[in-house]
Amino acid sequence: MPAGFGNYDAVAIAREYFKRLDAGDDAILDLFTEDVEIYFPKYGIGKGHGAFIEIATQLGRVVASSEHPVSDYLFIGSGNCLAVEGTTSGVLKDGQKWAAGETPAGRFCNIFEFRKGLIARLHVYLDPDYAGKDEDSFLWGHEGRQW
Repeated sequence: MPAGFGNYDAVAIAREYFKRLDAGDDAILDLFTEDVEIYFPKYGIGKGHGAFIEIATQLGRVVASSEHPVSDYLFIGSGNCLAVEGTTSGVLKDGQKWAAGETPAGRFCNIFEFRKGLIARLHVYLDPDYAGKDEDSFLWGHEGRQW
């Protein structure tokens, strides 16, 4: 159990979050406090299970599947917070694929804050342009880059 996390294993909870997220498991909500604060790019900050459901529903309109290979992730804990840096791969509803290291999308950092063994705050930092369609945002071009 990581130091500073009381009687729960924050890394195990974060790993379970990613597992349930990839599986589309509704039981993911059991990992959150009722008043959880959620941040997702281009959504902003929302409160409660309803905010998570809204984000997941809208992403589900675009993302067909995703994979979070947690065995490769970096977990850094401090107090009741856990930073997780990792990668994803997946398929969009239109069939386009993304994979960190191969496409511009797929790298992220999540900040989890825990209260009594549940996720009380989850801020997700990533570029939600999974298909790399926003060409104007590639300020330095994107050819020849290592992703």
